Amino acid sequence: MRTLLAWVSNRLLPALVTAAGVALLVAGLLSYQDLPEAAAFAPSAAPSAAPTAGPTEPPPSLLPIPTLPTSASPAPSSGPGAARVATRVVVPALRIDLPVVEPPDDPDHFPYCDVAEYLPQLSQPGSPGTTYLYAHAREGMFLPLLRTADGKMVGMLVQVYTSDNLVFLYEITRVLRNQSSLDIAFEATEEQLMLQTSEGPRGTIGKTMIIAGPISVGPADPKAANPTARPVACQ
Repeated sequence: MRTLLAWVSNRLLPALVTAAGVALLVAGLLSYQDLPEAAAFAPSAAPSAAPTAGPTEPPPSLLPIPTLPTSASPAPSSGPGAARVATRVVVPALRIDLPVVEPPDDPDHFPYCDVAEYLPQLSQPGSPGTTYLYAHAREGMFLPLLRTADGKMVGMLVQVYTSDNLVFLYEITRVLRNQSSLDIAFEATEEQLMLQTSEGPRGTIGKTMIIAGPISVGPADPKAANPTARPVACQ
């Protein structure tokens, strides 16, 4: 009996204690391992909503239209070309090629993407005054006008197609930066073309304006002169 008690005391009890210790240790390790997993699945506080990002490209919102005599820069009301409007603008050297559309009659209209727009209050190609086309400074649109050095653009050719299947050829003569007025467009009495895009985020006043003088006009393929325009609301 004494031998049995000695064996229990000397062998079995230490083994049980050791086993219990191992069990506690394993339980402890598992509990520490469970905490990160539990934390990973625990709901966290909802992050505050990030501010909605504004447009990254400089938008071409128009400058205030000046009040001028109606005789200044009139659009034709009768005769050949009376119904003519610009339908496509191409600057080959800058890889610009966009359909041109009339903007909707909405004072709060923000210019469409994937097209250029003309200013209805001014003239159309072939008539005295300014043909004024504007588009966003965005890839595939008028961004090259903003990025290209002034001296490189002077002398470049611009093609403007019209709804009556003509193509008007212009040569860039001036580049104006940080413009805050449309007076130069409305005061013109001789035929000219102006292209406009903006220089900063929405609300930036300064605009880049390209002025081009007429060179020639000729017939155009109807399909080339009247591309399918797919204007989209800019995001």
